[in-house]
Amino acid sequence: MCGIGTTLVEASDLGRRAVGVELEDRWARLASANLDLLHGERSTRSLALIAEGDARALAHLLTVRARRLLEDEHHRGVAQPIAAGAVDLVLTSPPYACEIADVNEVSGPGPLRRTDTTNYSYDRSNIGHARGESYVVAMRDIYRACATVLKPGGFLVAVTKDMRSGGGGALRNLSGETITLCEDAGLMYWQRVIGLLASVRGDELVMRPSFWQTLHARRRRAKGDRTQVVAHEDVLVFRKPILAASPMGAASSRKAA
Repeated sequence: MCGIGTTLVEASDLGRRAVGVELEDRWARLASANLDLLHGERSTRSLALIAEGDARALAHLLTVRARRLLEDEHHRGVAQPIAAGAVDLVLTSPPYACEIADVNEVSGPGPLRRTDTTNYSYDRSNIGHARGESYVVAMRDIYRACATVLKPGGFLVAVTKDMRSGGGGALRNLSGETITLCEDAGLMYWQRVIGLLASVRGDELVMRPSFWQTLHARRRRAKGDRTQVVAHEDVLVFRKPILAASPMGAASSRKAA
């Protein structure tokens, strides 16, 4: 879910090899264009690949789609695609399971967003459209795929945000759901970083929450509901366990016990 490729740009600019996976052709083309702007004719362009496809098939995309990309003129002569079980880091920010329109149902009538970018796509199969249990199932499959491609000791970093939805404006515990899904996928919950949505002005931090959350909170307060603005994102870090070699006989001893 690499979107327009900001993470790929930063990774390749640091000399790291990166593969971005994106379902929507529109965003994949923009990501490729952004990489072209960064690198121009420099050979470092080959450090980053865009694999268009569904993140639930991550292992397939890394081994098959990426191999085809490496055969084109931009990436000829580069090492073989990253194999499943050999990835150092997966960095992603999935949809927050809360459509802008859901918020507007509470905030007031009338669309306040562009329909062509709502939920990232017109395609209903895009996870941006998923809600409730269907979202949980889709993200479960993605986090399992991430665990499969990571090497032992590799990290998954997922940026999430608890957001309010329609039907009462309750706050969804997306960070908690993400932790549970990743642990169920066999990953260790390593640490949590709070990313403030703020800017520095002089010696002060000035809060900069999203427009939609701010608008939602203002209109809820106008109706007498003391709703607070969500002014941070959760950067959740997970690690794939390193399997230590078991002492000889340990397995049979456990079985006997």
